[in-house]
Amino acid sequence: MEWADGKSRCQWANPKNERYIQYHDEEWGVPVYDDHKLFEMLVLESFQAGLTWECVLNKQKAFRQAFDNFNLEKVCAYQEEDVERLMENPQIIRNRRKIQAAVTNAGVFRKIQQEFESFSSYIWHWTKGRVIYEKGLTCSELSDKVSADLKKRGMKFVGTTIVYAYLQAVGVIYSHDEGCFLEHGR
Repeated sequence: MEWADGKSRCQWANPKNERYIQYHDEEWGVPVYDDHKLFEMLVLESFQAGLTWECVLNKQKAFRQAFDNFNLEKVCAYQEEDVERLMENPQIIRNRRKIQAAVTNAGVFRKIQQEFESFSSYIWHWTKGRVIYEKGLTCSELSDKVSADLKKRGMKFVGTTIVYAYLQAVGVIYSHDEGCFLEHGR
């Protein structure tokens, strides 16, 4: 594929979407340790279920606005009227089960923070703080384990494929395609 800047990228990156290119080049696969960003990405990845990441990414700003900038305490406190408010927002993905899952998952996220001192400590403990380099997968033994643990704790929309995509997005798993200018790291 020909890219205007001459760089080769992962085949999933859309060369016609500047935001997607920026996400690929600057965010995807970069290790994240900030709980606020980890929470935002967990919510967004759960909304991806059955859709494309590009669809979700194109609505990221609207999601931030609709979900109080992913303020964990505010989302934990959402009530039914907040779910209804979100269901009426045409700028986001209006799926009641996913919206309700975001609220439920916020509460579980907070409990994990309390248990591990941060969600970052929890998510990185699975690899002992190491980045895993692998390509061409949509799930793995790691995503199976994390998914099962999150489900056991009460999270929704955290199947192994969603968790794998999440781990890739937040840099726990590094998966840039062969031939991508980021294939061997940053």
